[in-house]
Amino acid sequence: MSLRPRVLLLHTGGTLGMRRGPDGSYAPAPGALAELLGRLPELDDPALPSIDLLEEDPLLDSSDMRPTDWQRIADTIVERAAGVEGVVVLHGTDTMAYTASALSFMLEGLAMPVVLTGSQIPLAEIRSDGRENLITSLLLATTPFLAEVVVYLGGAVLRGNRSTKVSAGGFDAFASPNLPPLADVGVDVQWRRALLRAPGLGPGVPGPLRTSRLRDVSVVALRLFPGITGSVLRQVLRDPVRALVLETYGSGNAPTDPDLIAALAEATARGVVIVSVTQCLRGEVRMGDYATGRSLADAGVVSGGDMTAEAALTKLYVLVSQDRSAADVARAMLADRAGERSG
Repeated sequence: MSLRPRVLLLHTGGTLGMRRGPDGSYAPAPGALAELLGRLPELDDPALPSIDLLEEDPLLDSSDMRPTDWQRIADTIVERAAGVEGVVVLHGTDTMAYTASALSFMLEGLAMPVVLTGSQIPLAEIRSDGRENLITSLLLATTPFLAEVVVYLGGAVLRGNRSTKVSAGGFDAFASPNLPPLADVGVDVQWRRALLRAPGLGPGVPGPLRTSRLRDVSVVALRLFPGITGSVLRQVLRDPVRALVLETYGSGNAPTDPDLIAALAEATARGVVIVSVTQCLRGEVRMGDYATGRSLADAGVVSGGDMTAEAALTKLYVLVSQDRSAADVARAMLADRAGERSG
């Protein structure tokens, strides 16, 4: 009899493993997940992999996730990768797209699946979506031709750095607006094999699995809105800010207010990298289409193409942590690093 493959189940927190507290609200509960998994007899089925459960301490609501937590998760994956065929990360949905994007840029030489999943209703509740998400994610984590960071919820396998949360209450809480799902999960798993990345094709130079190191750098995000002024931008862009994700209108447009454009130009002149992504759910930044977009380019703003805001921010965080020059970071933002942008 062949041995069942092993999967690391890394529990970071999130709704799936929560319980109701005395006040009736959900909160992370150390040890609760192990107890709940013991009530799922299907986990003993030989069709499923064996689980190495590792519970983070402390467990976090994903609203409390910080870049230091991305680093801890990445370090754990690298440390435990040799003994497993894949990794499932249980994570809250609110910031799952940020963590998935960050891991896609941090994990270099990745040759196995890393699947982030969670639920909208805790596993302890009768109507939980967590059971199906967990079981399918465990199976996905043993897929031999999958070698990248993905998000799985509600029947779709999404590239992690193309995902974004689109529903606060639906089971299909995530979408990948500018790239089709890598697979649709129904009675069968329908893979789009042409979209998958080859093993070891992550960021950096091919080699053994390793992780880049994040530093305490200041990367911020700002959404343009009617009435925004140059003085507001100058406040946001003060030292020690090193990079900004600017969520612009449409295909990369912004107000033509000369003082606002001047504030952006002042920042890029002193080495702040500013990347434009669209506020729209679908589409891309094309800064040459309109005069308002060209004025941003003239001010030194870089096009984020069709990247999500989450991917742009986490990619900047990783690149700035590498102590690159502003020009080098800007060039790297224009290039596809881990399947996060088209073209």
